Amino acid sequence: MKEYKLESFIYYSKLTFDPNHLLNSSTTEIQEKLNEYAKNGWRLVSTTTTNFGSAMYFYLYFERDATF
Repeated sequence: MKEYKLESFIYYSKLTFDPNHLLNSSTTEIQEKLNEYAKNGWRLVSTTTTNFGSAMYFYLYFERDATF
């Protein structure tokens, strides 16, 4: 049996000349979260991103074998 978890991040755009500022600001935080989940036996199985207005939403889907 599997156990599932969703982690979401929201980043807001700002006026800047750097077209990659959302990617640059989110990479460290998301990598830290991936490392944290991996230490607890979770596997990243899927990702999704979407944007709405000036915000970008990142969704990370994890699974692991259930322990009862």
